[in-house]
Amino acid sequence: MKLEIAVLSGDGVGPVVTAQAIKVLEAIAHSFDHVFTFRDGLIGGVAIDKTGEALPKKTLELCADTDAILLGAVGALNYDQYDTVRPEDGLLQLRKALGLFANIRPVRAYEGLIEHAPLKKELIAGINIVIYRELASGIYFGKKAINDQGTIASDICEYTQEEIERIAHLAFRSAQQRKKHLTLVDKANILASSKLWRKVVLAMADQYPDVTVDCLFVDDAAMQLVLNPKAFDVILTDNMFGNIIADQVSVLSGSMGLLASASIGATCCLFEPMHGAFPEQGGNRIINPMASILSVAMLLAHFKLHKEAIAVQKAVEKALELHLTTADLSTKNPLTAEKVGDFIYDYILNPEDSNINFENIHVGQSTII
Repeated sequence: MKLEIAVLSGDGVGPVVTAQAIKVLEAIAHSFDHVFTFRDGLIGGVAIDKTGEALPKKTLELCADTDAILLGAVGALNYDQYDTVRPEDGLLQLRKALGLFANIRPVRAYEGLIEHAPLKKELIAGINIVIYRELASGIYFGKKAINDQGTIASDICEYTQEEIERIAHLAFRSAQQRKKHLTLVDKANILASSKLWRKVVLAMADQYPDVTVDCLFVDDAAMQLVLNPKAFDVILTDNMFGNIIADQVSVLSGSMGLLASASIGATCCLFEPMHGAFPEQGGNRIINPMASILSVAMLLAHFKLHKEAIAVQKAVEKALELHLTTADLSTKNPLTAEKVGDFIYDYILNPEDSNINFENIHVGQSTII
């Protein structure tokens, strides 16, 4: 397969983790006889610094003209909430312009990392959740207002039936391929927009008779995700609640550095790690690149390259098994982001070498010797 990929490395640690994701795609291309080409674009703070815009027109045209988008992160310390243009505006504008309406965030507990999670092992062992967050509407994109005195402000949360249905279909279909259980998270006892969500989703349930649907208020869902996370399979929710719930669930994996995501539209797709730019870290090489690498697995699966996606996942799992990772997960001999990427690259190319005594690996040399 030939794929042309727009690479938006962005700010902070974005270029560091994105470089490792590209490295892994190159290993997949070599091992499975694909051709991946990469075209760079600006977004976020680096784009503002160079063009005055968080999402330059040239970047938007690039993204619309390629098969997929690989994003690093956006965010910079020299911008605050009062700036007219902020780095985060670039990502919001990109989602809206390309019609990226569905954000998909898988969360699973890796056996070797359960000790890093804040909850008891018996609560999180075996969890495997996927969150479908509506991404292109709701309070993030509703009309915003503030009075002249700066003392009264409002944000409108608005949804249409069509906007709810298009992401709900994706969540239902995902549930059919998993445990056939869908949980809608809303606040239908208070919010008119949530009442519409519940009405639309429950009406759609007849089209998916093999899927069990339940509804939870967002405050109850937040509590249950701590008390009994294994009760969840597919979670469907709106833009704001999805942002909050996904960040809460992220701690169950043991590290934010393991959480990948996909943003899907009718014709475009974007893949990125869930963590932010960590601008205070700058280009720090100790950042965990695994979320960005796992985003590559989601990219490959999106294009039906399932064997390739599994190869990436297995390589990440092997690195975790051998504690060949960064300081957030391994205090004993932690590796740099580049060395983690090197190991995963080598493992994809040489999976048959898994019986080598990896304890003899020297981090200053090739990861497989």
